[in-house]
This record gives sequence, structure tokens and C-alpha cells, in this order.
Amino acid sequence: MTRISDQERMILVETAHILADAARRATLEHFRADGLDAENKEKSHFDPVTVADRGCEREMRDILAKRRPGDAILGEEFGAKSGTSGLTWVLDPIDGTRSYLSGTPTWGVLISVADARGPIFGIIDQPYIGERFSGGLGVAEVVGPMGRKPLRARPARPLSEAILFTTFPSVGTPKEGAAFSQVSNRARLTRYGIDCYAYALIAAGQIDLVIEAGLKAYDVQAPIAVIEAAGGIVTDWQGGPVHQGGQVLAAANSAVHAEALAILSST
Repeated sequence: MTRISDQERMILVETAHILADAARRATLEHFRADGLDAENKEKSHFDPVTVADRGCEREMRDILAKRRPGDAILGEEFGAKSGTSGLTWVLDPIDGTRSYLSGTPTWGVLISVADARGPIFGIIDQPYIGERFSGGLGVAEVVGPMGRKPLRARPARPLSEAILFTTFPSVGTPKEGAAFSQVSNRARLTRYGIDCYAYALIAAGQIDLVIEAGLKAYDVQAPIAVIEAAGGIVTDWQGGPVHQGGQVLAAANSAVHAEALAILSST
């Protein structure tokens, strides 16, 4: 990890919250608005982007240009900007644009700052619900309608008692989907479709596992920071680092992680 002074730590956390505050305003301005439409970024499937996605990321980049000009940036909508500090801000202005476009409230904003080894601080913000999950650099908390609470992932229990989430019923390729199904068949309960909020629920001690495939760095770096700060673990399906995206296994503790990993890594 990059050596960070106490003063720098405070500045990074403050900057992340300033970004999240700006993102709340920018995204809520268009949420459930009459006439909101989306462009499709992909030819093979529907991958929407809205004026809110782009406007939100622009605002966050403008803030970073003033407060942290030496830091690099990686954002979903406008790509990479190089830096000189050794730190990179990783931004997903709306994680769950399909949910946003549909008017459902569980989409979120993902903000993290990383060094060469991965994310060191992250925020999963839920603008409409008003919940903010923060983790890293000595922080592990959620602030929202129920007040301020520490984040603590759920203690170990068998996979047969676990609650498992993923975004889409078809997880990645047919082979990846078959591997997911083997885990799902052994879990107590499987639920779908709440995007980054599922990762926040691991950190909050509500669920046990999230399994996904085909993710990008901006999809996963903030969740990694928040879950690890809460005592959980996030790896790829072989147990290695996953901050660059790909196949993601997020778990509340090492025991349930090991059970799921044994299935995913052998199929």
C-alpha cells in the first residue's frame, strides 16, 4: 500500500464524500424524471447510458481536477486519465443504470481511491434511499435514515444457511452460469437484481455471498474496499485479486468464501 500520512488519509476520505455528495445531486436531478431516455452502448445487448451517468461523472471529474490534480482517474463513461501521485480514483457514476432507468431505488454511485495494489477506500452511495456505506483507511460505517452504524460482515455459517445474491439470473457464460448454479443450489436463498446494493448488504451483515462475472474495475473496487473494511473477503473465482474486474466472489467471511470457492474453482 502507498504510504499515506494521517493528514492525507483525512483529505482522501473528505474528497470521496464530497464526490458522493455531488453525485447524489447530479443523479437525483434526473431520477424518475419525465422523458428520461437512454442510449445503448452495446450492439449485442442493452447496456444503457443516460444524461445522468455522464453528467454525474463530469461533476466528479471537475471536483478531482481542482482538489486532486495529480491523481489518476478511471471512470465508466469517460475512461482513464493519467496521474503522477500513484493514486487512482475509480468512478462508476450510476451502478445499475437499468434500475435507474426503470425507477427502482437500489442503483448506486461507486467511488474509490486505489494505489498500485488495489482500492484503499471506497463508498457505495444510495442517493434515493439516502444510505452511504464507507470503508477503508480506518473507516467502516453506514450512514442513513437509521443513523450511523458500524459495518460488520456476518459471522461464519454453512453455505446451506447462506443468502446469495447476483445481478442477473444468467451469470456470465454458460459455463460460468453452471458454476454459479451449483453454489446457488446449495445455498439457503438466492436473490437477484439489486446491483451494487448487494455488496453493501454483505458489509452490513445482512447476506453472505455475491457471485458475478464479467465485471469491470469500476464495478468492483468500491465494494472491495467497503466489504474488506467490514471484515469480509472479495476475490476472483480462483481466490486471487479481483480489483481489475472479471469473475467476482464476495463473501462475509473466510469460511463461506472457502465453501463457495471450492465449487467455483473446480467447475
